[in-house]
Order: sequence, then C-alpha cells, then structure tokens
Amino acid sequence: MADPVSSHCQELASFGYFNFVLSILILIGILISYLPQHARIISLRSSFGISPYFILLGTTSGTSAFANILVLPQSARDVGCCREINGLACFAGMLGIYQVSVQWLCFFIILLLFVIYFPRATSSTSPVEPESAEDGPSYQTALIVTALCILHAAIIFIISVTLAVRHPSSLQNWANFLGVMAAVLSSIQYFPQIYTTFRLRCVGSLSIPMMCIQTPGSIVWAGSLAARLGTEGWSAWGVYLVTACLQGTLLGMAVYFEYISPTKKEEGHERSRDLNPSEETPLLGN
Repeated sequence: MADPVSSHCQELASFGYFNFVLSILILIGILISYLPQHARIISLRSSFGISPYFILLGTTSGTSAFANILVLPQSARDVGCCREINGLACFAGMLGIYQVSVQWLCFFIILLLFVIYFPRATSSTSPVEPESAEDGPSYQTALIVTALCILHAAIIFIISVTLAVRHPSSLQNWANFLGVMAAVLSSIQYFPQIYTTFRLRCVGSLSIPMMCIQTPGSIVWAGSLAARLGTEGWSAWGVYLVTACLQGTLLGMAVYFEYISPTKKEEGHERSRDLNPSEETPLLGN
C-alpha cells in the first residue's frame, strides 16, 4: 500500500501545465495590479481620499488570508513534498502560497505609503486638524490603524506557531477560522472606502487602473485556487469572490466620479495639496 504522503506528492508532481502557466500569470498580475496604486500615492505625495478603515480592514484581511493558506494542512503536505519531487513541481505546488504572500506584501506596502504620505500639518504653529473639519480622519488615526495592523499580525503569528507546535490537529479548524475572518473583513473592507469616495465625490489617491486589473483578476484567482485546493480550501478562495464583487462596485463609482461627473476632482486634489505644504505653498492663506 502506497504511503499517503508519497501518493499526494506523486499527484502534485504530475501538475497540469495550463494551470501552471495560468498561476504564473496570476502571480505576475497580482504584483503588476498593485504598482499603479503605489505609484499614484508616491506621485501625488498624498493618500488623500483613501479611508484608513479601508486600509485597516484590507491589511487585516490580507494577513488572515496569508496565515490561512500557510497553516492549511494541505499547504503543509505540499511543502513536505518538495523533499520528494523535482524543483519545478515543487515551485508549481507552492504557487498558491506565493500568490497570497505577494498580495499581502503589496497591500502592506499600501499601508506604509498611506501613513507616510498621510495629509497632515507640518507646522506646530498652525496645525491642521482634518478630523474636526470635513477633510477626514487625523494623522493620529492613521498611526493607530498602522499599530492595529501590526498587532493583529503578531497575534495571528503567535497563535499559529503555538498550534503548529502543540496542537497540530487543530490547524484545519484554525485555518477555517482565519479564512472566515478574512472573508468577513474583506466583505466589509470596501464599505468605508465606498462611503468615503461617495462623500468626497472624487477618487483622490485611489488608483482606477489597479481596480480595473484586480476586479476580474480576483475572479480568475479564486478559480485557480479552487482548482488547486478543492472544496476543502473554500476558506482560501472564497474571500476573493467576495472581494471581486465589492471592488467592482467601488470601481464603478470611481469611474463615474472621475470621468462622467468629475465635479469635485480638482477640489479634492487642492485639499490634498493644502494638507501637504511644499516650497510653492503660500505662507499666508486667503
């Protein structure tokens, strides 16, 4: 009778080249899709128009999804097979993990850019307090969001390592919990951003090209993970179906305010520049 691990590794070694090429394209697409958002924040030198609660929910959702696929027993079996199969087959078996890790890393970079370029006062004599006005949350809120994201990641890491060492039989239930958490956070992630975009009636620092790539890409990605993990891994790929629907809603709203009814586009960018003074900013206001 064949060893079940060896049998699984044999199946992993005979991967389909179509799904392999598709997974590679998805991995590259994930990386490329986030670059416009990174570039937009850096080029505008502002994260105006991006909701901190969207960043909070998105980062914690990505952390939960990343931890989910890492602690899945299916992933552990795939990693173990790398000792028995060739390098290409091992790489193909790891593609699902690579995809989720790149997605988490790219969103974490957005978190860092969000807090670095957050609109805030640079003068202690004339501070700007957006939270008390209509401009949005304060810089303190951005710092709290960043701290919560890091704390959440640390707690997930500690619990995952503890279960892996002391209670490995509980990893599947923990993975399912993380998957549900990721799905719930992802489901509500876009509501703060949809509200913020609707209130401002402009896209601000949001990247429309990013959403144009990611909305259909999330559906393709979910299908690829479903084919790789099967119904047992529903908690890993289900989150991306939910994300695609909500991101599509935000994309439609962004396109409307940017191209069809750009009533407050210039006003939004002016606010962003006012909160980020440069050498060209007048010393005295109107």
